[in-house]
Amino acid sequence: MSTMGAHDAATPLHASLADTVYDKVKDDIAEFRLVPGDRFTETEVATRLGVSRTPVRQALFRLQREGFVQVHFRSGWQVCPFDFEMFEHLYDLRIVLETTAVHRLCEAALDRVDRGRLDALQTFWLVPKPERKLDGRLVSKRDEEFHATLVAAAGNPELARVHRDVTDRIRIVRRLDFTQVDRIHSTYDEHAQILRAVIRRRAEQAVLLLRTHIEASKSEVRKLTLHNLYLAQKPSRA
Repeated sequence: MSTMGAHDAATPLHASLADTVYDKVKDDIAEFRLVPGDRFTETEVATRLGVSRTPVRQALFRLQREGFVQVHFRSGWQVCPFDFEMFEHLYDLRIVLETTAVHRLCEAALDRVDRGRLDALQTFWLVPKPERKLDGRLVSKRDEEFHATLVAAAGNPELARVHRDVTDRIRIVRRLDFTQVDRIHSTYDEHAQILRAVIRRRAEQAVLLLRTHIEASKSEVRKLTLHNLYLAQKPSRA
């Protein structure tokens, strides 16, 4: 275990360790190794990850601010229940942000459209079916990049900033949409349709396709989250 003390909390190394702990604990929640209601202590996390308690505490307070864990000062930490209503509100906000951006992008003057961004998207998403990537984590990352690129290409940095915040907050459940091969293929198909509509500057079609795509993802993620929670908790009830 690291012997670094609390006085090191502000150092770049400690900040890096806190980021690592944050990623690992959040991944444990996303992969249902930690399920809602599970309790744990800072010492347990520190021992498991081989770090001091300071970066663990920093990471956990960050996760608390994001609504994933809560602290009980006499009994450690606990994983919060999934707040489905919050996630659905964030998905609704995502629809507003992305459809607004795509509408602006389709109606922008040609000399203001960043074709390089759109061409880069085509390289990954407009490929024959046998050439599609089926690695769920890779496709999840590229899916985020696809939607973020469309928003950024609209040219409104504040719109893009808010969209990044929404993306960060839904990432933990959104990634479930890429755990099944049929959903990966659906994403390729739907992204291709959206991208072609944007390139052809068909604003209403692009907005409708995008809205339908996000609504389908929201519905699928809710089903998968409930299913995975059931599977993760089932042994404890046996």
